[in-house]
Amino acid sequence: MARAGLTPQAVVDLAVAIVDDEGPDALTLAKVAQRAGVATPSLYKHVDGLPALRRAVETRATEDLARVLNAAALGVSGDAAVRSLLTAYRDHVRTHPHRAAMLAGAPAPDDPAAQAAAASSVASLDAVVREYGASAADRIHLIRTLRAAVHGFAVLEAQGGFGLPQDIDTSFATLLNVLVAGLAPHRRTA
Repeated sequence: MARAGLTPQAVVDLAVAIVDDEGPDALTLAKVAQRAGVATPSLYKHVDGLPALRRAVETRATEDLARVLNAAALGVSGDAAVRSLLTAYRDHVRTHPHRAAMLAGAPAPDDPAAQAAAASSVASLDAVVREYGASAADRIHLIRTLRAAVHGFAVLEAQGGFGLPQDIDTSFATLLNVLVAGLAPHRRTA
C-alpha cells in the first residue's frame, strides 16, 4: 500500500531531490521508492515508469528555470533585461548544477506539459529579443545563441571547466558584453 500523501507531484519532488543531490544518472525508481518509504512497484500508481519520471523531472526543471527567467525579466528592458535574464540563468545553474543536463533536450511533441514548460522558458528571452526589433526568424536564432552561450558557460563553470586563475565573474561579464553587442545590429532605430 502506498504511503499516505504520495502523489505524482510528490514522486517528482523526490526524483528532483535525487537529481539535485546525486545527478541525473543516479535517478532510479528504487531510490525514489526508498525516499518515499514504499516498495518500488507502489510508484507505478503515480508514475508510468522511469522514462516517464525522467520526462517529468525534465519538465519540472524547465518550469523552474522559466519561473526564474520570468522573474528576472520583470521591470527591465533592453540590454539590462538581457543581462538580468542571462545572469539569472547562470545563477540558477550554479544553484542546481545537476538539473542543467535536464534542460538540454527539446520536449517531446506529444507531451503538452513539457511543450508548455519549454515555451515558457523561452518566452522571456523572446520578449527581450523582440524589443530589439528582430524579425520572427532572427529572434529564433538570437534566442538559440543566447541560450547556448549562457547554458554552455554555466555548465562549464558548474563542472569546474574554468581552471585558469582569471576571475570567472569577469569572464561572464565579458560574455554578457559580447552578447549584448551582438544584439545591437537588431536594435530598432525608430
